[in-house]
Amino acid sequence: MEKTSVKIGKFNTLRIARTVEFGAYLDGGEQGDILLPQRYMTDNMRVGDEVDVFVYFDSEDRIVATTEKPKAQVGEFAFLKVKTVTRYGAFLDWGLMKDLLVPYSEQRSRMEVDKSYVVYLYVDSNSGRIAASEKIGKYLDNLAPRYNQGDEVQILICERTQLGYKAIINNTHTGVIYNNQIYRQLAIGERCRAFVAKVREDDKIDLSLQPIGYGKVDDIKGLIIKRLREHGGQMAVGDKTDPETIKYLFGCSKKSFKMALGTLFRENVISISPERITLLI
Repeated sequence: MEKTSVKIGKFNTLRIARTVEFGAYLDGGEQGDILLPQRYMTDNMRVGDEVDVFVYFDSEDRIVATTEKPKAQVGEFAFLKVKTVTRYGAFLDWGLMKDLLVPYSEQRSRMEVDKSYVVYLYVDSNSGRIAASEKIGKYLDNLAPRYNQGDEVQILICERTQLGYKAIINNTHTGVIYNNQIYRQLAIGERCRAFVAKVREDDKIDLSLQPIGYGKVDDIKGLIIKRLREHGGQMAVGDKTDPETIKYLFGCSKKSFKMALGTLFRENVISISPERITLLI
């Protein structure tokens, strides 16, 4: 029988080999038996059952399993807060009993307690332990982007720049949301959906927070209807409303707002006067 290959720093499905007073030992294949402490067990767990567990090193550097869910796994990026700083580096809260180390060599600048940073989780090749790096650039953009305009992606906002916000795309690439495309407040560490606006010849990626083309109009249409219902079916907005008010109320440009408004009017969903719109449904 082929032995199980356990992935450190990730979720694994492992079989309960035997139970003991202080927990259960899981069949870790080449890693040997892996302890699942009693506090993570449920009454219905039996020998032979398969359980989904996260495998990592405890405070004594023993491989252990837990049913708790960390804030990130190895190979992922996360926005984590510093709990303590020692002579070894900064220790981050990643949702498990043992905190996550960022060695000084993996910090862009000295990390501070109670501040949060975007980091990448990896397994150290020398010690085999799980660690994190703030030097995220070396883990990104190593593959040619294969996105099409309009593709929906998941992003993690990682940096504020003069141009706008830099974001991690699908855990693999970086992209930029330009200032003139931002219609709501963003925060470092925020996860949200975005859309590929353009892949440039140099493989740099432009992002949009709204769907491209008609998809964007559909989203704004739904928001206009929602806002109208919240305001009793009428709002004092229209063609003469200034762009900043449109941006504040609907999170979009005035051009996109007018496109959505026109579509709703043609669909007999709203009536329009120069300074007011009224919901008809």
